[in-house]
Amino acid sequence: MEEFTTNWSREELKAYILLYCAYANFTETKAEKDFIKQKVGDEKYKSVHREFDRDNDYQRIQKIQAGIERFDYSKDEIDRLFQNIKKLFLQDGEIDILEENIYRGLQHLLKQE
Repeated sequence: MEEFTTNWSREELKAYILLYCAYANFTETKAEKDFIKQKVGDEKYKSVHREFDRDNDYQRIQKIQAGIERFDYSKDEIDRLFQNIKKLFLQDGEIDILEENIYRGLQHLLKQE
């Protein structure tokens, strides 16, 4: 079984998760790109984007899960992450069905309730 551990910082994990969400509808808009860069900076965005582009969807989910577990995110940290995800989705004014599905899927995977 393949290991999906990374040596990311918390900011790089955030960038990866936000990129994953930006691609929920198979396209990353300029507004979404700008939002992510505002949250993590241009260099982290570019660095993480290169890795993101090489990964398939399964690898992306596994890396996100492994990162959340490695950093032992608290309920409050996960809640803040989901607030940022929602703000990202609203960059174009609405949350479409594909974005809603990604949001629900990530809630299922990451919230420990």
